[in-house]
Amino acid sequence: MALLPNPSLSLRAEQLGSPDLSADRAAPAASHRRRDFVFVVNPKGANGRTGKEWKKLLPYLRTHLADHCNVCESFTSGPSHAIDITREAIRGGAEAVIAVGGDGTLHEVVNGFFWDGNPLVSHEKGSTTALGLIPLGTGSDFARTFGWKNDPYDAINRIAKGNKSKIDVGAIEGPTGDKHFFVNVADIHLSAKAGYYASQYKKFGNLCYVIGALKAFKGHENHDLEIKVDGGEWESVTKVTAMCIGNAKYFGGGMKITPTADPANGHLELVVLQNFKWYDFIIKLHRLYGGTHLSVQGVSSRSVKSIEVKERVQRGDIYVQSDGEHWGFLSTKFSILPGAIDFFC
Repeated sequence: MALLPNPSLSLRAEQLGSPDLSADRAAPAASHRRRDFVFVVNPKGANGRTGKEWKKLLPYLRTHLADHCNVCESFTSGPSHAIDITREAIRGGAEAVIAVGGDGTLHEVVNGFFWDGNPLVSHEKGSTTALGLIPLGTGSDFARTFGWKNDPYDAINRIAKGNKSKIDVGAIEGPTGDKHFFVNVADIHLSAKAGYYASQYKKFGNLCYVIGALKAFKGHENHDLEIKVDGGEWESVTKVTAMCIGNAKYFGGGMKITPTADPANGHLELVVLQNFKWYDFIIKLHRLYGGTHLSVQGVSSRSVKSIEVKERVQRGDIYVQSDGEHWGFLSTKFSILPGAIDFFC
C-alpha cells in the first residue's frame, strides 16, 4: 500500500454525533479547555470485525473517558486516510490520537505524526499530541512487545490512567530522500515479499501469513547485499534470505523476529537470516516464533542506530516493507528517531 498522502486532501472524518458527546463539548472544564481525544477507527479492519467491536466498546469508552476529554470518532475510508486524520487532529491541538485497529492502522497514524520528514507541530502554541492504541486488528504485533493481551477494554483502561512514556520511531529513506516512518519492524527480501502477498489474503485472518510465505517461497533466491552500519564502511552480507530491522519485537502475526528490540532504547535491532532454504523455516519455525533463533546457524543480530542496505548487483526487485506494509524496493536507509512520540502505556 503506497503511503503518499496528498496534503491538499481535506479531513473526511465522521465525528460522533450523540447527545452525550455534544454535551461534553458544550461544557468544558472550568480550569482549562477540554482537549480532543481523536479515535481513528478502521471499520473494515480484520474483515469488518474492528467496526463491529468498536460499536460495542463505545459505552465503556464514554464511561471511562468522557469526563476528562472530548471523545472524537473518525472513520477511515481507504488507504492513507488515517494519515490525513492524524495530521489534522495534531494541527488542531488534539491531546491524543488513538489508533483503533491493527498494525496497519497504527502504522498510518504514526506516519501522520510527521510532515515532510519532520515531527508535525500543532498550530496551538505549547500543544503536544500523544499516541494511543486500541488493538482490534489481524496481527496486533506492536502490542505484543509490551506484553499486552489483545483486549480493547484493557487498552481503554491504560488510556484512562494517562500514563505515557516516550517511544522511538524508525525512519526509512529511499533514493529520492523522502522519509517514511515505522514503529514496529521493517524488513527486506523474503519476509517483505511474504508480507506483500499476505496483504492480499487478509480475509483469511492470520492464515494470510502462511499463504503469503508459501507464495513468496516460489522462485525465491537468496541474494548478496551490502550494508553500511552507523555511517561506517560498506560490508558484504552474502546469501541473504531476509533482513529485519526492529524497533519492536514481533511481526507476521506473532513471530518474535527481533527479540532484543526495545522501542525506548534509542536503537534498532538488525537480524539477518542467511542461506535459509524453505525447509529451514519449517524446522526452525518454533524458534522464530519463540524468539530463540539468534543462536541458530545462519542467523546474526546486532544493535544499530542507522543502516543503509543495497544490492551488490543492482536488480531492483528486493522487496522492502515496514510494519507489514509494502514500501518499495532497495536501496534503502533505516535510522532511529529516539523518543519521538509520547505513547500511552
